[in-house]
Amino acid sequence: MEYLESLRVFRSVVEAKSFTRAADMLGVTAPVVSRAIAGLEQRLGSRLFHRTTRQVSLTEAAEHFYEGCSRILDDLDALEAQASKQTREASGVLRLVAHTTATVNRLVPLISTFRHKHPKVSLDVTLTERPVDLVADGYDLGVVLPFMLSSDTTVTRLLERIPLCIAAAPQYLQTHSRPRHPSELAEHTFVVMSPSLRKPSLTFRMGQEDLTIPMMYEVASNNPIFNREMVLQGFGIGVVPVALAQTELASGKLVALLEEFDIVDGAIEIRLAYNSRTLLPAKVRAFIEHAAAFFEDVSGAPGAFERDE
Repeated sequence: MEYLESLRVFRSVVEAKSFTRAADMLGVTAPVVSRAIAGLEQRLGSRLFHRTTRQVSLTEAAEHFYEGCSRILDDLDALEAQASKQTREASGVLRLVAHTTATVNRLVPLISTFRHKHPKVSLDVTLTERPVDLVADGYDLGVVLPFMLSSDTTVTRLLERIPLCIAAAPQYLQTHSRPRHPSELAEHTFVVMSPSLRKPSLTFRMGQEDLTIPMMYEVASNNPIFNREMVLQGFGIGVVPVALAQTELASGKLVALLEEFDIVDGAIEIRLAYNSRTLLPAKVRAFIEHAAAFFEDVSGAPGAFERDE
């Protein structure tokens, strides 16, 4: 049991990126965490963390160990959940928060199929595009973008990556020269996401060096659909999610630009977020498992977003 607990401590330190935050997550003191890691390092005969006064980073040995450790602990948690009478059947109210725009094409079929599978679970769904604190706001789960999470201790799981494309309306290109190289974007006006959400610049991979172009803009918002509509009206070039612009690109209402160039961080991540890996209610664990399977199935569909391995 002592070894098993040291594995849980190790995973918490990796995910919290801090001995102190890991101690807070586990409800123990920082010295207890330090002793557990020291004992685990002695047992393995290998150093697991590089430690400074400001940060903690993993050694190469720890990176490999973390993958297997998490898999074992997840399996054990699942076995314990199956053995508990209180977690045999999902029921009750599940409070879910989701990003309004990024999940617009996924949320209804996700919840619909979940309800058919787990009819004793009812859902209270909140749609928003602002940062949230799952614990403070009382949510069981989030289907969110990374910027929305205000706590470093939240557990997240990548569901999809939404590719971005650079596009403009034909009327904009009639009065502005079409850019043929990323460097020419500096001469153009953009419709951008609010700077508090995404830095108004584009970085391209250009051989040995990256090229960063600041985006001049006169219109910014926190909503990609609003931005797409402003781009359609010719107010500037947009960096829009491909899934929200497929129809317009296919019809010619929008024209894709610089497709041959690779954008650094050229995708938006949709993540499933929850508060802890341990002692999860059956309704929460059921939704996690269902969401993972759902996004696995849709990832190969036409127009689906890119998913990591």
